This record gives sequence, C-alpha cells and structure tokens, in this order.
Amino acid sequence: MATERNETDRRLDVREIDGEPFGDIMAELEALPDDETLLLINSFEPEPLYQVLEERGFQYETTSDGSDVWYIEIRHE
Repeated sequence: MATERNETDRRLDVREIDGEPFGDIMAELEALPDDETLLLINSFEPEPLYQVLEERGFQYETTSDGSDVWYIEIRHE
C-alpha cells in the first residue's frame, strides 16, 4: 500500500481493547469513508481477519516492526 503509517486517516490500536476486538474493528470499517485508510495495530498477525476484509471489499497490507507489533493498513478496494 502506498500510504505511509503516519499518513493514515484513522488508527485503531486493538492492544488497548479489553476483550475481543472484532466488534470494534468491524465498527471502524463500517464507518471508514471510501477515500480513507485505517491503521490497525495489533500484538499478533490477525490472519483470520484477512478473509473477512477480502469478503467485505477491503485491501490490506501487513507489516511488523519485529517486536510483536503488527500494522495492518486497510482501505476500500
């Protein structure tokens, strides 16, 4: 994805959510305008989320800084 992490429009750090973050992620995605990018920050690679993103018409790029922090940049296709 061409967008740099510091240029994303919205951020959701799910490491700060107590409990299952799936509902919070889905709420952010539903509210995401077509021209904006969401940066999801997690403590592990959320592989099960990828299929959900694809089914809902989102593109994503995942990177890690090597210290158990994963960055997933999400945008509409």
